[in-house]
Amino acid sequence: MTTTADNGRVYIPKEMREKFGEKFHIIDRGDKIMLVPVSDDPLEALREEFEGTDKSVEELKKGALETAMEEAGR
Repeated sequence: MTTTADNGRVYIPKEMREKFGEKFHIIDRGDKIMLVPVSDDPLEALREEFEGTDKSVEELKKGALETAMEEAGR
């Protein structure tokens, strides 16, 4: 899919907005940007994401940090 930016605006097609919503975090990856959808209820999204996990909060934090560092190329 290709979209154009005009006057600093990026236009997201309707079908993508319907699927992911209209709020996004913009992540600068150095050579590219990423749009990460923002949930209307972030706490509920986290509860759903980690429902049924048997890991502790510390294990989840450590895993998240390791993943972020790998994605950052460090």
